[in-house]
Amino acid sequence: MDFSKVKTIYMIGIKGVGMTMLAEFLAHEGFSVSGSDTAETFMTDSVLAQAGIKVNQGFRVDHLVEDFDLIIYSTAYNEANNEELKLAIAKKIKLVTFAEALGAVFNLRHGIAVSGSHGKTTTTAWLGFVLEKTGLKPNVMVGAQVPQFNGAGLTGKSNYLVIEADEYQNKLQYFNPKLILLNNIDYDHPDFYPTEASYEQAFIDFIKRLPKSGILIANFDDKIVKRLAKENCQGKIISYGLENKDAMYSASEIVWSPASAGMTDQKQYFKVSLKDDEGKSDLGTFATLLPGKHSVLNALAVIAASIELGAELHLIRRALEEFTGTARRLQTLGEFKGAILVDDYAHHPTEVQATMQAVKQKWPGKNIRVIFHPHTFSRTESLLEDFAKSFKKANEVVVLPIYSSAREKEGIINNEGVAAAIKNNLTDKQKIMTVNSLDEAENYLRETATDKDVIILMGAGDVFRVGEKLISNDKF
Repeated sequence: MDFSKVKTIYMIGIKGVGMTMLAEFLAHEGFSVSGSDTAETFMTDSVLAQAGIKVNQGFRVDHLVEDFDLIIYSTAYNEANNEELKLAIAKKIKLVTFAEALGAVFNLRHGIAVSGSHGKTTTTAWLGFVLEKTGLKPNVMVGAQVPQFNGAGLTGKSNYLVIEADEYQNKLQYFNPKLILLNNIDYDHPDFYPTEASYEQAFIDFIKRLPKSGILIANFDDKIVKRLAKENCQGKIISYGLENKDAMYSASEIVWSPASAGMTDQKQYFKVSLKDDEGKSDLGTFATLLPGKHSVLNALAVIAASIELGAELHLIRRALEEFTGTARRLQTLGEFKGAILVDDYAHHPTEVQATMQAVKQKWPGKNIRVIFHPHTFSRTESLLEDFAKSFKKANEVVVLPIYSSAREKEGIINNEGVAAAIKNNLTDKQKIMTVNSLDEAENYLRETATDKDVIILMGAGDVFRVGEKLISNDKF
């Protein structure tokens, strides 16, 4: 695809997290970008507004009166369900999917793809932040707002482009990376990948796309990642892990330090060692503001990748500690009646468990209450048994109706079934209940929240709106 002939771009489904990160990047690159989406409020609205990108609310044919050079569309839409797309086809406007467009941009640069089932967003932002702070001037695209980026990405002067590479619908097939950072492989997206083998195959094919000069940063604590890396990578493998003895980069003496007198920042400290052909060396102590064991693993990945890309160690150490995280990933929204409100995007059992562990670590002794918004019928049904075991650290779980998104409209499972499965894994002292709307969840919290609570608004849908309403005291 030749972007040199493109000046005006229209994006159908522009509020999706991937579409938004691409729209912001293209706007910063000098293209005239606009688009459309449903009138529903998305967490990406503020990113698009900040970037000065015009967004039409709703889909109408009169939005395409102007002649656009290129239309990029989300695969949630097609000729049958979107009148703008239908008209664009009739007018023979150049059309590409989001993944094809992102791949075209990515493949023109020194592409660095952060991939895996979990942790992509945080690790992409973290790596981009560290590379920027160490003077490597990267371009970065993240599928969420990053407060320290003042948006969802960075535009730098180097040829490095760091992206969050999503495996859903096998978008990975469009990317030709020079470096892959592979966090983990944990079966997901059953609406697209019918079996675990088909899911793994997407990553196998992706690893094989690395050239011999390429680098794979691989989490060897993940047995599947380790196996696939060794069997399929023709480039250089740089491994990391907390438990695997074969890992090159490892962490030890991990300590979570509560905020001291007069200081608000809590930090997680850990020592890093490197084992290579020259033996084992101590790289010193590092720190992060992010809690949880998974954050130490992500930090190791960022350290390893940054070193491979030429960043200086003392600068990596400083930047790693300054990173504050991304929107919707264990993000503290504020307080209501003394209760701490936390927004978290966890929508897979492994992510739920990681969040629960991190919350326990950061707020010991607090009453943990989870407002859980299951995401998609297919995922909830397929992984129900694992979801049911994921909330054992919670004092209370409130289950909302399943957020179906644009992928599917209905399914067999509902929130009553989810709650029943979770209940089977809780004690009599733990509370489980259902509500039928965000409004009902908000009213329940208004009546019951206390200063002893940490309330986690959990899910990939719009459950975060409950927290926003409570803090602003603005009802639905």
